[in-house]
Amino acid sequence: MKSSVPQRFIRRVRSFPWVLSVVALALLLLNLGMLTGAATIFESSFPRQPMLGPQPTVRPQPTVGPPFGTAPKRPTAISPGDSSSVLDELRLRDDHIDALDNNHPAVRNLKPQLRTAVQRAAEAAKSSGQEQFWLTSGWRSVSYQQELLDAAVSTHGSREEAAKWVSAPEKSKHVTGEAIDIGPTNAADWVNRHSDALGLCQTYANEMWHFEFRPEGTSHCPAPLENAAG
Repeated sequence: MKSSVPQRFIRRVRSFPWVLSVVALALLLLNLGMLTGAATIFESSFPRQPMLGPQPTVRPQPTVGPPFGTAPKRPTAISPGDSSSVLDELRLRDDHIDALDNNHPAVRNLKPQLRTAVQRAAEAAKSSGQEQFWLTSGWRSVSYQQELLDAAVSTHGSREEAAKWVSAPEKSKHVTGEAIDIGPTNAADWVNRHSDALGLCQTYANEMWHFEFRPEGTSHCPAPLENAAG
């Protein structure tokens, strides 16, 4: 079979040996490209199968918790009469409290006799023309009383001086619901002038606003103490 390559071209190639090398390299690269393309087509036609055999075990991560032997934290218990809620605790800071508002913690947690007496006093004061009448404080939580005591120590410079104005929580009649502070000043003065009839007595000479229910078995208020320290 005769070659399709012209003899003239072959003679020229033979006269330049390096041309043969270039042609051979080109043919080799062309063959490699065809093989690579064929392999690609083959792989796309027959996708790889997954490896058979045991798969690696994925171990669950341990749950992070408190150290061994540590009991979980429990919410702090709130003792009865101390603080019913965070909102109530905030409302105790009010200084214009309606004495007739039984939903207010400062009024709601008062002893029944004292609450009844101060509400009658509020109504009587308004009937007599004393329109301004409110409580600047009533029942207090232990934490609020301690807050007031700490502030008094800071103001007066010592616990001894502070005790003349603010009692410790374990001694405070506000914490037990047995004391109220009445405002403004003219309302407190009005109550003082009608204290025997109202059953509300000024307890301390240095606090004209602080009242407690008249002691049982008496018809008149006793003389006030010098101050809260006695």
